[in-house]
Amino acid sequence: MSTTESLEPGTWEPHTVTADVYVDPAPVAALQALLDDGSARVGPGDPLPPLWHWVALPRWAPSSSLATDGHPRKGSFLPPVSQPRRMWAGGAVSFPGTLRVGETARSESEVVSVEHKTGRSGDLVIVQVATRLYDGSGELAVEERQDLVYRDAAAPGDRSQAGVLLEQAVGTLPAAPLTRAGEWSWELTTDPTLLMRFSAATGNAHRIHYDWPYATQVEGYPGLVVHGPLMSLALAEVVRLESPGSRVGRITHRNLAPLLCGAPARLRVAERTSSEQGEDVALQLLSEDKPRVALTATILQ
Repeated sequence: MSTTESLEPGTWEPHTVTADVYVDPAPVAALQALLDDGSARVGPGDPLPPLWHWVALPRWAPSSSLATDGHPRKGSFLPPVSQPRRMWAGGAVSFPGTLRVGETARSESEVVSVEHKTGRSGDLVIVQVATRLYDGSGELAVEERQDLVYRDAAAPGDRSQAGVLLEQAVGTLPAAPLTRAGEWSWELTTDPTLLMRFSAATGNAHRIHYDWPYATQVEGYPGLVVHGPLMSLALAEVVRLESPGSRVGRITHRNLAPLLCGAPARLRVAERTSSEQGEDVALQLLSEDKPRVALTATILQ
């Protein structure tokens, strides 16, 4: 969607990028096979489930435009910040309309905020990206804000923990990554194959998700990192599976900590409240090897 030429620091200006995008049935089918959760088939003409636009509208950047970490080089659509490590920090998505599989939609994206901060881990740059998706009739269907955080380089991770997680990650997977453990309680199981397939389905070349030496030696993680969008999608799937046919109006999600590949994780409801707008379902994704909350989401039904 965006141009690939780099801009020199100081010359970058935010701009809106508009494109016609095809809600492609092929990656939709790929995601359904990846989740393998027993839900009804989603095909041409069907409404696109919540957050599935991350897969149905993949953006494959030309190989020559990629930086060392696998993301497109900064300085064109995204600002040329100096911090090298990028993290998906969450965002919010509302669904005033419906995208349908097989239709051509219109996408408008722009950087709306660039904020420099200093925290305990060093300098941070928080970049907010707004995207609007219009259906085939020109009506607004999806409105989204993504929060990206850029951080300083890190020291290598804990090798002993990395070895344990690698052993877990290459073990035998169950039939599907999402397994029901009780009412509104699901287990999420990840391995390198799952991460590779999600990277391919979304056109995400960030090397922390599939390149073990890069993730541990360069970015300092103890192992491969599960995609933030995959974690958010898993929480949205729990609502879809527990409340078939319900309409989602808005999803707010926030990443609190990385989930490492192979680490046991549980998805659960923290709270459910009713209002005039509908029912708010607050969910958590817990990484049980620490333990800690890795992701929170509130979904308005």
